[in-house]
Amino acid sequence: MTSLFQAAHRGNRWRDAWTRWMRADLFEPPSLARRLVFGWAAGFLTLGLLSWLCYRLGLDVIAAESVFLIAIVLISLVGSFVMSIGLCVVAVLYIDYYFIKPVLSFDVQYKQDMPALLTFLIASLAITGLVRHVRALGDVRSEQARLLDLTHDTVIVRDMDGVILFWNYGAEEMYGWKKRDAIGKNIHQLLKTRFPAPLDEITASLLRTGRWDGELVHTRRDGTELSIATRWSLQRNGNGRALATLETGNDITARKEAEQALRRSQATYLAEAQRLSHTGSFGWNVWSGEVVWSEQTFRIFEFDPGIVPTLELVLQRVHPDDVERFRDIIGRASTHKQDFEFEFRLVMPDGAIKHLQVVAHVMRDEPERLHYAGAVMDVTQARQSEQQLHHAQSELARVTRVTTLGELSASIAHEVGQPLAAIVTNGEACLRWLDHQPPQPDEVRAGIARMIGEGRRATEIVRRIRTLARKDTGQKTPLELNDVVNDVVSLTQREVLSHQVPLRVRLAPLLPPVLGDRVQLQQVLINLVMNGIQSMDGITGWTRELSIETGLAPGGNVTLTVRDCGAGLDPRHAERVFDAFFSTKPHGMGMGLSICRSIIDAHGGKIVALNNETHGATFQCILPPLAKSVA
Repeated sequence: MTSLFQAAHRGNRWRDAWTRWMRADLFEPPSLARRLVFGWAAGFLTLGLLSWLCYRLGLDVIAAESVFLIAIVLISLVGSFVMSIGLCVVAVLYIDYYFIKPVLSFDVQYKQDMPALLTFLIASLAITGLVRHVRALGDVRSEQARLLDLTHDTVIVRDMDGVILFWNYGAEEMYGWKKRDAIGKNIHQLLKTRFPAPLDEITASLLRTGRWDGELVHTRRDGTELSIATRWSLQRNGNGRALATLETGNDITARKEAEQALRRSQATYLAEAQRLSHTGSFGWNVWSGEVVWSEQTFRIFEFDPGIVPTLELVLQRVHPDDVERFRDIIGRASTHKQDFEFEFRLVMPDGAIKHLQVVAHVMRDEPERLHYAGAVMDVTQARQSEQQLHHAQSELARVTRVTTLGELSASIAHEVGQPLAAIVTNGEACLRWLDHQPPQPDEVRAGIARMIGEGRRATEIVRRIRTLARKDTGQKTPLELNDVVNDVVSLTQREVLSHQVPLRVRLAPLLPPVLGDRVQLQQVLINLVMNGIQSMDGITGWTRELSIETGLAPGGNVTLTVRDCGAGLDPRHAERVFDAFFSTKPHGMGMGLSICRSIIDAHGGKIVALNNETHGATFQCILPPLAKSVA
């Protein structure tokens, strides 16, 4: 390997010039003729002068053959192979003429001289071939060295002690040291190399695998530091002994600076995005207990960024009602090794309550390396908005109920008036029984009992009306759906009679109870009944009838069905009947059915609307039984 690169710098100028002149384009006739004439003439003249000189000096045949071999080798370095063969033959002729008896003649006096001449010819041809082969190898190595100088990457060859043996043009340009300054120096001392790992470990890996690649920091001649992506390849001899290391490298300083700038930019944008979205990130090594927080996570928990985060530090902030659930989830995450997500509350030092949502994912699941990466989001504003929305929805539902009660004013007055009238009638009857001679206390007692019953009835009606009108927080309790239907029937009875709509009620026996809010479910049923009654106004072409039914669905759910014989649903708007502010009534607000759907959804059920086969529409509410709701 060393000779490969050193060969590129050996040779002499006259040989190169001679070679370039002798190796002109063979396909050009003038050049070919010039080469033949000059080459053969020079060769003959040179060998002739050597022969005459050796003859004049009185050299014997062995000495003359040695001189001729040297001349042939020199001529072979610059001439063609054919010329070398020809000159070998000419040299044999000159030796025969000047040094083989009889001298100055081409005759051979002694037969034992023929083998000597033949031996010289074979030896000269063999030496010529070897010389030309060596010269060809040298040319190849010179070309390789020249190509290595053309690359912009650094190509450096150093021995096993780190001494530089070859230094290409790319290395000169990158580091600022010329070849004459670098060759023979220790590369690590010259470039002040900083390694990503101890040099002994890198060298051991190189000797074991024959290759190594990584990133180094080198220092230029002017003191500038460069980040270098380098690749090392170990060169061995035939016996497998390590001889040298071929090292290539390219400058990645600009790329590294760009990557660092990008990482800084990404970190800045990430921190800003986390701040804006109230989302922090964290890492948790279960086995070591190490916890890592982002800047936003410290901000969410309101801890100083200089402290070391721990789970116990988090527990100091967790709401007392959520501590056990927090410990349980963390405990299961550390043993079951699975992703987790949960929501809990914090109590801040100033008494404020924060709602946090945590999502974590298993990053590594190896012995002693169970690691989670996750995000923690401050959802306090979202929860407050949900509460405000729930409050607004409750208020809207109450206003809708009050509006409905206004529409039911005649029925309410009738329902309240009936027990009051009965009380008055029974009171008058009691007075008559007292004035009777003799008084009849048993009749008076019965009348007073009836008065008490009617008073309680009136009180219950007033209670129901006040319940429908008051603000409520939606308290869900186990209740019988048939009781809800009976309450609504009594409240809407006068409205049904005033519109002359027959009401048919079919209540399924032994229905399972449901978990619900009585007032809200009453509101749903009142709205559906009123819509059904109003849809049949002006219908004269067929029999009008309103039916309320309860029953069981095939899956065990409880159903509440209101069926009318009105005009039905317009197919063009059937999918929008539950949308807010959509109404087919001239003066409708479009909130009744939307509120009904919200209430049923909040109870874990669903409400559907469809046209009947003949006339009218059917609205069906499907509610889960108490057992499913609790589960």
